[in-house]
Amino acid sequence: MPSKVRDGSVAVVAFGGNVILKSGEAGTIQEQQANAREMCYRLIALLQRGYELVVTHGNGPQVGNLLMQNELAQELVPTFPLDVLVAQTEGSLGYLLQQELLNELRRHDVRKSVVTLITQVLVDRADPAFQHPTKPVGPFYPPAALAALRARFPDWQVIEDSGRGYRRIVPSPMPKRILQSRMIRSLTYSGNVVLALGGGGVPITMDTDGQYVGVEAVIDKDLSSALLAADVKADLFVILTGIEKVCLHYGKPEQRVLDEVTYAEAERYMQEGHFPPGSMGPKMAAAMLYLKSGGRCVLITNPENLERALDGATGTRVVWK
Repeated sequence: MPSKVRDGSVAVVAFGGNVILKSGEAGTIQEQQANAREMCYRLIALLQRGYELVVTHGNGPQVGNLLMQNELAQELVPTFPLDVLVAQTEGSLGYLLQQELLNELRRHDVRKSVVTLITQVLVDRADPAFQHPTKPVGPFYPPAALAALRARFPDWQVIEDSGRGYRRIVPSPMPKRILQSRMIRSLTYSGNVVLALGGGGVPITMDTDGQYVGVEAVIDKDLSSALLAADVKADLFVILTGIEKVCLHYGKPEQRVLDEVTYAEAERYMQEGHFPPGSMGPKMAAAMLYLKSGGRCVLITNPENLERALDGATGTRVVWK
């Protein structure tokens, strides 16, 4: 599909699945619809500032629920592998967001179409992550269930998770290529809002016959979003998270907020351990990946302050220099 010439600036916005299913909620469809509505209301600010828009999102809580359904219904219906569950949540969450965003566009008299794209992301089967899985997924199991679990799933790797029980861990390989990038770019440049890369995208690899096959893995959604932002030549890459600004010495008496960070500073802070793997680390790594690929500016903030951050009043900007 030939790429169209865009008329304006492009922004890629990434947010987590816990924006749609918040901590402490039951996860009913009504709760998730309300949360999607709130998020889409905030996204209008980017369109009002002239950006064409690509939206990506996580799916951790939603995939966790599907894995639990797999577990509870295994005697009644076949279980599905993780890559298929990721695709399912791309569709279901995309539907919720697409519908609420269409409603918001109508409320604001913005004439745009919205499309959800099931997005496949190629990973390298030789990625070391496949030998060293780190990403916990699915339900917690008590110690008494371990023997039966290992008998049923001998290929699973299981770890104790923060005193809450045992969980399966899966690989989190680096994204190498997004198969639908050209299509996303063409749709975006044509003036459509595109929802893509749900859950980081469906992880696939190539077998020995050169065929695409799904793999049981989870791709970090911020890293794949950075790759997509570079592919569509986005002018702005927005990473929405739980804090208003990035901090050094987070949570300590000497905590210092950062208004702007250069690539070189971010690299140094990463090496000094300011951005742990389980929190800000992947987000800063994604910011650096985008900038290193020719990106212009990364904005990190929380959803509540997105509009103010777009106007320069808050948030942390990560720039090349």
